[in-house]
Order: sequence, then C-alpha cells, then structure tokens
Amino acid sequence: MPIDPELLEILACPVCKTPVEVVKEGAGLRCAQCRRVYPVQDDIPVMLVEEATVED
Repeated sequence: MPIDPELLEILACPVCKTPVEVVKEGAGLRCAQCRRVYPVQDDIPVMLVEEATVED
C-alpha cells in the first residue's frame, strides 16, 4: 500500500526539516538536501535518524 499523499505532504527530514520524497518503489523516503533515506516498514515511515541510511 502506498504512503498516503496527505501524510507525505507533512513529513520532513528530522535533521534538516526538508520535505521527503518516496524512493525505491515505496520502500523508503529520501531527503533531497542531506540524502538520508528513511525506511518504510509495514507501510509506516520510520523517521528516526539512527534508522536512516545516507546515499552517495
């Protein structure tokens, strides 16, 4: 199930407060500014810095 567009509209990176975008076919949310990717587990975004990975 995709992330609700209304939820996506209010989500932001907890580090730099930039809006996030869906990546990896809904498996993650990416911050364009700091390039962190937050996982989506069981259709729930995990917006914890320690759970994020950083893309190069």
